[in-house]
Amino acid sequence: MRIGIFSDVHANIEAMSAVADAFKSERIDKYVCIGDVVGYGASPNECCDLIRKLASFTILGNHDAAVAGRMDYSYYYDAARQALDLHARQLSSENMAWLKNLPYEVREGDVTFCHGSPINLEEFEYIFSVEQATRCLDIWDDLGSVTFIGHSHLCKSFALTREEVFEVVATKFVIRPEHRYIISVGSVGQPRDYDNRASYTIYDTDERTFEFKRVAYDIDSAAQKIFQAELERNFGNRLFLGV
Repeated sequence: MRIGIFSDVHANIEAMSAVADAFKSERIDKYVCIGDVVGYGASPNECCDLIRKLASFTILGNHDAAVAGRMDYSYYYDAARQALDLHARQLSSENMAWLKNLPYEVREGDVTFCHGSPINLEEFEYIFSVEQATRCLDIWDDLGSVTFIGHSHLCKSFALTREEVFEVVATKFVIRPEHRYIISVGSVGQPRDYDNRASYTIYDTDERTFEFKRVAYDIDSAAQKIFQAELERNFGNRLFLGV
């Protein structure tokens, strides 16, 4: 089975549409979204509508949780909080109900999907460094062979033995049975690794291979929608830079 995995769409329908189109040539059997459908961007309903149709399941992200009233986000900085408030007002009743019922985690066989660290699911902790991934050694026996996460907006992979963690720098690699893997799949709608193309990934369960992919999209259209909305202009500016 070939699974198309993506995350952190952040209400960017231009990027999400480009990713959906790119997946069409990849022989995908199933799609999984690892959360943060909303927040930052100008098209929350359009992204919810598309992902609800496309994905077999979607994981709850922190922005999804905030908009759905499932977490306190009063400590978020002003612009992010205002975007979440706006999206909460804009979402259709169907999309709001969908967000309210998204799971924190889904496990399928030896594969786990969650938005942040698998240690404290409701805390949405980041994993984008070896030091952060090393904390997962404490739950080695509870980890599946692969744990797919989002949240950091970075494309990062870590291989864990029982004693140590090292970063996997390849864009395509084999999942080896003697390791556990934590893979951050990057962001569709707001990449932060200085590559402004939308990120998406593919996991082949038969070949045991994983691959990072990127696709260009109409950044100007996505940014102009942000500029014309009640949103912080920097949410649009940063799309051009990939930060």
